[in-house]
Amino acid sequence: MLKVIFSSEDILRTRVAPAADPLWELVLSLHLLQGRSRDPLSTTWRRGVARGLRTDTGPERYRLLLALNPPRGYFPDFLTPSASREGFEAGLEAVRGTPVDMLRRDLTVLAAENPLPPAATALARGEPEVLRDLTDTMARYQELAISPYWARVQAAVEADRARRARAMLDGGAEGLLASLRPTMRWADGVLEVLDYPDTRELHLDGRGLLLVPSFFCSRTPVALLDPSLPPVLVYPVDRLGGLTPEAAGARDGAAAQREALAALLGRTRAAVLQVADEGCTTGEMARRLRISAAAASQHTTVLRNAGLLVSHRDRNTVLHTLTPLGRAVLDA
Repeated sequence: MLKVIFSSEDILRTRVAPAADPLWELVLSLHLLQGRSRDPLSTTWRRGVARGLRTDTGPERYRLLLALNPPRGYFPDFLTPSASREGFEAGLEAVRGTPVDMLRRDLTVLAAENPLPPAATALARGEPEVLRDLTDTMARYQELAISPYWARVQAAVEADRARRARAMLDGGAEGLLASLRPTMRWADGVLEVLDYPDTRELHLDGRGLLLVPSFFCSRTPVALLDPSLPPVLVYPVDRLGGLTPEAAGARDGAAAQREALAALLGRTRAAVLQVADEGCTTGEMARRLRISAAAASQHTTVLRNAGLLVSHRDRNTVLHTLTPLGRAVLDA
């Protein structure tokens, strides 16, 4: 179990990341790719990515990257620098600039539990060519495995952020922390990560905590090993039914999108789209638009099938938020 220890100052400084973090998503997707999970929402993605890696100049190209990210246990802190919140390229630049002492320390910890390829020795010395090759491989993997699905990743993270914002408005920072159940438990200034693979404590010491919602975080929240780094806790979000329209059925994705959008036309649905802009439950939507709850549910179903909003159930309520496509339609 991981115990995150908060002071009053830490609670005030706790916040949620503004968007999906590209390097955290990349690294955690590698764990999911190599794991044995039977999660049906990732099966099609895993098969497609594995096939793409095999045909992309052979598996040797990805040997070091895969070895640095085993499906279970420790993986190096330097692969997820805080600079990645500024974008994918900024994150890669930070990886290339990792200090040698951090490379050596992280790889020593990893090598104690996992066999590493010969290139890891040169990486531990901080050889620039090896660091460039590693980040080039990360960029190629991103293009194959993440970029085609990024809109779905962003939609899921945005939906979770709307949920956390509502918890913050209703209960303050402590309400936000309490909303992280069932994978975490908040009580008396301590956030417990219940299924964490080892037992340790993380003292925030007035720095606060950055909560990072992640699509590819499969089950257990993840924290950095080095307590001197800015405190981060990455946690899983609801994947909202999978990664692509094709994953849900055999129909052509573009044809399904056109069919759903054809059913979208009408003033009421346009109004539904507007009230969902900042997150809205079915009941709130019905009250604002003066329609029945059944009608609100029907309209949100059509919008959801068109890829314009996502819905997340929390106990007896369903929260609806816009996808990036839905926001673009609304803006237009």
